[in-house]
Amino acid sequence: MPLPLSPNMRAALFMTVSMAGFTINDGIAKYMSEVMNMGQVQFLRGAFATLFIAALAWHRGAFAKLRLALHPMVLVRVVSEVLAAVTFLIALAQLPIANVSAVLQALPLAVTMGAALIYGETVGGRRWLAIAVGFAGVAVIVRPGLEGFSTYSLVALACVGFCTVRDLATRRIPEHIPTLLISTVTAAAVCVSGAFIIQPMGGWTPPGAFHLVLLACAAGLLLVGYQFIILAMRSGEISFVAPFRYTGLLFSILLGLLVFGDIPDIAMIVGSAIIVGSGLYMLYRERVVGRSKAAAESVGPGMAPEGL
Repeated sequence: MPLPLSPNMRAALFMTVSMAGFTINDGIAKYMSEVMNMGQVQFLRGAFATLFIAALAWHRGAFAKLRLALHPMVLVRVVSEVLAAVTFLIALAQLPIANVSAVLQALPLAVTMGAALIYGETVGGRRWLAIAVGFAGVAVIVRPGLEGFSTYSLVALACVGFCTVRDLATRRIPEHIPTLLISTVTAAAVCVSGAFIIQPMGGWTPPGAFHLVLLACAAGLLLVGYQFIILAMRSGEISFVAPFRYTGLLFSILLGLLVFGDIPDIAMIVGSAIIVGSGLYMLYRERVVGRSKAAAESVGPGMAPEGL
């Protein structure tokens, strides 16, 4: 009879499943970019996601006080998520999925920096150094001014900026506002914004039944990732669970290699190693110096812009 998993190991498994769900969803979105423009992908996937999350929110009574969705921080979060989703999908359509994922790994570092600069949270010298080193890793991947540089890498960086605003705004949303209400409003806004950019990005392409099934699966995977990341954060210690967020990068490399034939180059591998190393060091430092608050609070599992 197998031994039962400890709470931390169970949480680590949940986090790994969550990252797999998000990564496969991104892979489907990238695959669909060969069939239709990303505005249409955002609209159709967003429609399915809104339907799924709204059904769950209604079942749990999250719509009892709809006016709560008008809270300023909720609106800031929604707008920043819309902008993050647009920039993310544009970058994803043009760059290897592993490269986009690697740049997004800098998100927890950016959130830590933003929390220090905007909210006055204490960040010691060693963590500032880790942030600087982490962004140096991003520069290695982006390669500004060098051969292999793509302007779409800057779009991926813009996505990190919008995600940072989203996460900082999320911290200031009162606890009495239901998470599922926020997610439903966000998914609907991302869906509607996708509809507005379909024409500028090339116009509507009639989707086949197979394509609609794929996009519905992608939306379902968003909910899988969303639910499992919540389970992970509630089941184990954040300082133990958070490093497993980097399994998303491994899944992206594997998916890019097997599905899209993208072979990571040396710059991507080195830059990713620097970013991951910096993030892990930040986790260690927050565990050492931040025992009075939740460990790794500011470098916890940041989510790519998934429209929820």
